[in-house]
Amino acid sequence: MHFLCASTDLSEGQSRAFSVAGVPLLGVRRHGQVFIYRNRCPHRGITLNWAPDSFLDESASLIQCAHHGAQFLIESGECVAGPCAGEWLEALDCLEDSQGIWLSE
Repeated sequence: MHFLCASTDLSEGQSRAFSVAGVPLLGVRRHGQVFIYRNRCPHRGITLNWAPDSFLDESASLIQCAHHGAQFLIESGECVAGPCAGEWLEALDCLEDSQGIWLSE
């Protein structure tokens, strides 16, 4: 298990960047649940964000690639709009407990 952050460091409707063993990750909290994905767009294999911790569209309801606008469902990582429609972000298992958010190995 790898500690990512305290639960309070990922607020509802917010996103955050992480790195574990040099692998860039992103986390989003939606409806109280935390979702962790590899920070890699399936279209070009590049990171999704331009600015740190900025992964969501203006409505904070979709993950959005800053490079070409592809949009992904937060709950599943499925691309629903853009050049990689039908592809998926790589989801990673996580656990949240009283200490915070952990990436499962």
